[in-house]
Amino acid sequence: MDAQSRGRADEIDPADQWVLNPRTGNYELRLGNSAAQQPSVAPPRRSRTSRKAPPATSPASPAVPGPRRGDGPPGGGGRRPGRSRKGDGGKRGRKALVVGGATLAFVLVAGSLGAYLYYEHLNSNLNVIDTGSAGTGGFKKDQPINILVIGTDKRSGAGNEGYGDADSVGHADTTILFHVSKDRSNATALSIPRDLITNIPVCPTKQPDGAVKDVPGQHTVRFNESLGQEGRDPGCTMRTVQQITGIQVDHFMMVDFNAVKNLSTAVGGVPVCVEKAVHDKDSKLDLPAGESRLQGEQALAFVRTRHAFGNASDLDRIKTQQQFLGSMMREMKSKETLTSPKKFLSLAEAATKSLSVDQGIGSIKQLTSLAGELKNINLKNITFTTLPVVDNPNDPPGKHITVVLNPSQADPLLRMIRGDVSLTEVEQKEQAAKQDAKNKEDAQLQGNRAPAGDVRVNVLNGGGPAGSASTTLTWLQNSKGVGKASNLGNAPVKVDTTQLEYAPNQADQARALADMMGLAGSALKVGPADAAPRTPMKLTLGADFKEPGVPISGPVPQQAPEGLQRVEADKAICAK
Repeated sequence: MDAQSRGRADEIDPADQWVLNPRTGNYELRLGNSAAQQPSVAPPRRSRTSRKAPPATSPASPAVPGPRRGDGPPGGGGRRPGRSRKGDGGKRGRKALVVGGATLAFVLVAGSLGAYLYYEHLNSNLNVIDTGSAGTGGFKKDQPINILVIGTDKRSGAGNEGYGDADSVGHADTTILFHVSKDRSNATALSIPRDLITNIPVCPTKQPDGAVKDVPGQHTVRFNESLGQEGRDPGCTMRTVQQITGIQVDHFMMVDFNAVKNLSTAVGGVPVCVEKAVHDKDSKLDLPAGESRLQGEQALAFVRTRHAFGNASDLDRIKTQQQFLGSMMREMKSKETLTSPKKFLSLAEAATKSLSVDQGIGSIKQLTSLAGELKNINLKNITFTTLPVVDNPNDPPGKHITVVLNPSQADPLLRMIRGDVSLTEVEQKEQAAKQDAKNKEDAQLQGNRAPAGDVRVNVLNGGGPAGSASTTLTWLQNSKGVGKASNLGNAPVKVDTTQLEYAPNQADQARALADMMGLAGSALKVGPADAAPRTPMKLTLGADFKEPGVPISGPVPQQAPEGLQRVEADKAICAK
């Protein structure tokens, strides 16, 4: 980036003042124009309430507080006074840059920053939105993580007025559900088409005055209307995705047009490949055949174009976006990026200024904790795919405007994600361990079944539609003869999949109830000790529960549906 866009003070870029001392292996601050390496000097600390955010047009503000004595550059590691760490600061900090992408760059950068004062500066860049009860309330270290990444088409930010519809409140233009496996070995990035016809639920939305307003739901509308329209916030998009997929969303992260422009520039450009020369007058994308490196406006044009590739549909645009994000990930993991303090600083500023998040990850400290969970995922085990859809049969003849779910592919794919099954090849021993666990789960369904009248169970709603515990209780009592069942209302925590917890001496009851509910072996959780004679089992209805009498899930597929579209993050592909 040039001097003006990087916010230099007196023609000096703050990042350019950091140099690597080959003798110590640490970055040190070079003051003025002197080539001598000087120790950094800690400035007077200001209170957070008095610190002002830098101007929006300056990705790297000269007002950034300097590091403490002995620290390396912001993002480059270093050490605190009184703590001995020989030359490993930069390596430890940079490990978080193993996974990322244009809209996930904040996670990478947050995990790489080493200076506390710089954390405080970046906190002022973040925009935090209170989504109320949407989401799980926070990811857990021993559970899968689901992050909803939302790209809005709102024309906010300098330079975006020329894209048309300048007064639009925006839509959920690009939406990706990023699922990270429980063991952190792999991830699936599921794109949700903006033109998918779906139902949007009632969405409690916090107003500027602090009051909560229920935005009415809508039936058979485009998915992209889940954001912005009728005052809907990102929490409404989270609720809509949960309803479509049966997957509980932990957090959301939202970016606008400027994120693509600024991040692609901060990383030094993103390599792309096209099979044929492109001259798209609508997006203003102008590329020769072969490879190019894009940043700024051209990078945005590449991910926005709907006419340059494929059959000019939004589904082909999604493929292009996935290819771009995969290339962004590879670029961020490259040696040129990992060893450049200047790029670290630019990425940190660009990412945090472009980002809106929920209150659960509304600080650099919380984002850093999330980064720590993601940093070791190998790019070869990150797969982009798209929720399978078909043309909407209700569109006018000859018009392909909207799409609807393709159940034959969507159902098994969503069961795989809910069951935490990777779409990519992971280590053989990990696959063997998962298969062994599956065999043990299936074995739980083998054996005698108790009579319905002997089944004792407490029913809780942990993510199903409102009133699910009550309707399930009535159904079990009146239709299945389970008279010893009770409704305990809402579960203390939300869950993605329905779970039945039982003691070893209740196995025959568990198998009987599993048959009634259509539960797979993976839904049964056996406890460590036998239960007292009148102790009930615990049935927690998850986000995959629809209604009583509808099987909740079959066996979790171990292979992707045939013909599923997917792009692996470690592979370069030419758009065509």
